[in-house]
This record gives sequence, C-alpha cells and structure tokens, in this order.
Amino acid sequence: MREKKPSRTALGAAAHRAAHQFLENGGIFADPLAVTILGKQAQLDALSARMQPATRGLRLFIAARSRIAEDALAAGVEARGVRQLVVLGAGLDTFAYRNPFSEKLPVFEVDRPETQAWKRRRLTEAGIEAPRSLTYAPVDFERDDLLAALEVAGFDPARRTFFMWLGVVPYLTGDAIRSTLRAIGGLSGGGEVVFDYSDPPALLSQEARAAHVKRAKRVAALGEPFVSYLEPDELHARLRALGFTLIDDLGPAALVERYIRPGPRAASEATSRNRGGHVIFAATPTA
Repeated sequence: MREKKPSRTALGAAAHRAAHQFLENGGIFADPLAVTILGKQAQLDALSARMQPATRGLRLFIAARSRIAEDALAAGVEARGVRQLVVLGAGLDTFAYRNPFSEKLPVFEVDRPETQAWKRRRLTEAGIEAPRSLTYAPVDFERDDLLAALEVAGFDPARRTFFMWLGVVPYLTGDAIRSTLRAIGGLSGGGEVVFDYSDPPALLSQEARAAHVKRAKRVAALGEPFVSYLEPDELHARLRALGFTLIDDLGPAALVERYIRPGPRAASEATSRNRGGHVIFAATPTA
C-alpha cells in the first residue's frame, strides 16, 4: 500500500460486495451498507461489473468469504462464548454498523490510520453512524505489536475473541502472517479466525494462473502487490502447532459446491481445479 494513502484494494473489495447486491441480489451475502457507503459510485461499479463477466468469479469469492466469516462469528457468539470481534484490515467492512450482537459483542476495527480516516469520512458522507460498541485501533501489521495496540484500545485478551481477516493475508509477509496467527492462537481467553489465502501460482491450473497473473499486475500497479502464498497442508500443520484444534478450509471446489452452484455435480466439476483461493476458519479449544 502506498504510504499515507488509503487502501485501493479495500475500495475494490467494497465495490465487489456492492455489485453483488445489484447483480446477484445479495444471494450469497446480504450487505446493503456496502451500497450505502459507496453512494452513487456503487451503481456505476455494478454497471461496469455487468459489462465484464470475467469479474464474476472474484465478486462471488469476496461475497462467500464474508458470508463464511459472519456465519462462523454468529455460531461463535451463540455456541462458543465469543465476546469480542476484531476486524483486521477492516477497510470498508460494514459489520460493525449492522452488528446484531451489539449489546454483547464489542468490535475493534484494525487498519492503518490513513485508511481508517478515509473510511470515517465516507461513513460521515453516507450518514452512517459509528455505534458505541465500535473502537478504531490503528495498527501496521508489519511493524506494530497487534495485541499491544489492541489492549491500548480496550481489548481484553481474557475474553474469547473472533478475528475477521479478509482480503489481507496475500499482501503481508510470512513473518507478519505468522506473528498474527501466533497472537490469536495464544490468547488466554481463546481465539477464532477466518481469513482467505491463495495456493502458490505454480500449483494453479493454466487458466487460473493466467487470471492470477493479470490480477497480480493490477494490484501491484496500485502499490499493493501480492506478497505471500500458502500451501494448505503446511498451513494446517502450523495452525495446529499454534494451538488451533478446529480447522475448516474451503478451497475452490467446496466454495463452488456450497455457495455458487450447490450440488455434487458442481463439486465434481471443480475438483480438478481445486487450487486457488481458499477461505479458512480456525479456532482454539473452548474452555
């Protein structure tokens, strides 16, 4: 990300979520505030997306990862004792402003200060008020101590905490990814996390690799290049070593089967191409 500039990829993710509300009627993930926060630009982005069918796959992936995260969060609040939410690299995420658990689930939004300032301006322009349950915590993943910064903002490590970490991991170094997962896995109150990642490009099909190269060039031109790729088996082993005992990793086949074209045929068709974008949920044991 360019210094002292808000994240362009955060804006792009919000545009995809808003376009999903228009083009698929929010069928995978309903987020009306994604449209509100972008204002008139949301309709223009949706029109542009309609004219570019090749963007549909990424749009549905972004919708699916948000759906997975919020479904897992709801289950965590209702069944596993989750009592705090941290949105890592929050960008223009809107959960905190439509939080159905606001009376018992404080939310901490973590991002670079310049991106947070940009978001707050957009919220004001859109007439969206920040709830009392929300706290902004400025953090640079590559330089700052995540838990120290959160505790300054009022975070309690003794309370079971859910972390949404969407659209961030590919842009971080391996050290930053490992330190963040270590911090979550080591929380005294227990931790849960949903994040997305990609297989190494060399393992992708020829078609998927070509699409990835185009996107990689596009985000690099914005000053936010892809930095890290993860191999599922190695990632799962690392998560277990860090204390995560529940791991649910949805690769392309599972995402298609569950959210895009439900049914065994969809899963079978996708099996040969089951390398690409993943969405993973991991949790430490409950007390």
